Amino acid sequence: MSRPRTSRRLALAVPAALGAFALTALPASATSSPAQLATSKTNGVAYLKSLQAADGSYAGAGLSNEWAFSAFAATGTAVVDVYPGGDTTKNARTVYRNLIQAAGWPSASPVVTDYERGVLNAYAAGIDPARVSASRNLVANVYSYWQTAEAGYFGTSGNFNGTVFAALSLGGARTQAGGARIPQALTDSIVTRIRANQHVDGGWTFQKAEGNPTVLNSASDVDMTGAAMAALCVSGVPNTDTDVVQAKNFLKSTLVPSTGAFNSLYGVNTSSNGWGVAGLNACGFNPQTGDFLTATGKTPVDFLIANQYNPAGGFKYKPSDTVPSAYSSIDALRAVAGGGFTTAPPVPVTPGAPQWVAQPTFTAGTATKLALSVDDGAGNLKVCSVAFTPTGTTTTLGDVLNAATTGATPAGCVTSVTPSSGTGTVTAVNGKANSGSNTWKVSVDGSAFAGAVRNKVVNVGDTIALRWGA
Repeated sequence: MSRPRTSRRLALAVPAALGAFALTALPASATSSPAQLATSKTNGVAYLKSLQAADGSYAGAGLSNEWAFSAFAATGTAVVDVYPGGDTTKNARTVYRNLIQAAGWPSASPVVTDYERGVLNAYAAGIDPARVSASRNLVANVYSYWQTAEAGYFGTSGNFNGTVFAALSLGGARTQAGGARIPQALTDSIVTRIRANQHVDGGWTFQKAEGNPTVLNSASDVDMTGAAMAALCVSGVPNTDTDVVQAKNFLKSTLVPSTGAFNSLYGVNTSSNGWGVAGLNACGFNPQTGDFLTATGKTPVDFLIANQYNPAGGFKYKPSDTVPSAYSSIDALRAVAGGGFTTAPPVPVTPGAPQWVAQPTFTAGTATKLALSVDDGAGNLKVCSVAFTPTGTTTTLGDVLNAATTGATPAGCVTSVTPSSGTGTVTAVNGKANSGSNTWKVSVDGSAFAGAVRNKVVNVGDTIALRWGA
C-alpha cells in the first residue's frame, strides 16, 4: 500500500477476453452526466471481474488486485457475488478470507500497510476484519505497529502513509452495526499526527514532514493528499475544518483546466486522479461542481471517464497509454462510483449469502490476538495487540489484562493490574488507582464506557478500550 510506482501499475497485460475492445475509441471529454457515470460503473465492474483468476483470487505477484473490493463495494456490487464461471464456491470473498487467515499471510516480514490493506478490503468484502478467523484479527495486527515513543504513528514514522492508512482502516472499517470501532482518544492521537504532517501548500506526501521545515515547505502530491484528507474525514473531522479546506484548495490548485486532471508529482494520470477524487468523496465535496469545474467545463471525473475504454471498461494509467492498467482501473472506478478508500459491503444477491461473515467465538486452544488501548486520563495513551490462547469460547477482561502484562506488542501496554485475580472491580492499572468518581472504565467495539470488572465477558475480535476518569 506504499505508493505504487509506474512500473507496477503497468505490469499487467490486457486480459485476452478484452483484446478486441482494447483500441476502441474513448468517449469525448465533457462534464459527466448521470448516464455516463452509470455506463462507466457498469463497464468498469465488468473489467474488474475479468481480473479474477480461475481459482477466484484477486491477489497476485507484484500487485494487490484485492483493492478491487473497495471499488466493487462503491458501485453496489457485493464481493461475494463475484465468482468465475458460475462457481459460487470460488467467490472472491471466500477465497480472500481463506488467504488472509493463513498463518503465512501476508509475508515473513510484514509491514503495517499490509494489515491496513487487509482491513480496508476485508471490510469492503463483508469480512469483519477483527473476526476473520479464530486466529486472525486484522485490527489487532494494526494495533501492534503503534509507536510508543511517537504516539499517534503506526509503523515507521518516516513512512507516513502507514499512519494515514491506520486512520483510514481503523476509522473507515466500522463495526457491523455501523459504529466507531476504536476509542476517541486513539482517533484524536492519529488525527494530531496527520495534521502535524500537512505541508505549507495544504497537502501531504508519503514522507514524514512533522518537525522538518524543508519537507513541510516542499511540494505535496495529489495521491497522499487525497488519502490524508479522507483519513481526517473518516475520523470525524468536518469538511469545514481548516486543514480539510486547505487540502481541498491544494487539489484545486493542481487542476488542469483543459482536461480536469490533477497535475500530480507523477504526472497526469488516472491513479492520482482517483486518489484525489476519493479524498473529495470521503469529505463530502462534489468533484464535478464548484471548485472542481474548470473554466472550460471539465472536472476530475471527466478526466477519468475520458481515459476509460468502452465497452471494455478498463482505464488507462496515462492518456498516452494504449492498454488499460488494472491498478489504475481500480483507483478510477472507485472514484467515479463516489467511493472513498473503503465502503461498507452491499447486500449480496447470491441466494443465501450473508452481507457479513465473521468468526463467531474463540476456539479453545487456538492462539489469537485482541486489540487493546489504555488511556490513563493524563494524555498517556498506550495501544497494543494482546496475544493469548483462550480456554473457552469466550474470555474475560481480567484474563486479557493479565495476558497483556507479558504478551503485548508493543510491550508495556499493561505493566500491572489490581486485583490480579478474581472477578471483582479493576481498582488499578499500571499503578494508577481509582480515586473517587475517577475510576477505570471499559468499552468494547465503541460501546459506552462502564465500570471495569475482571469478569466482564470478552468475545472474539472485541476491540477493548480502558479509560481512567469520571
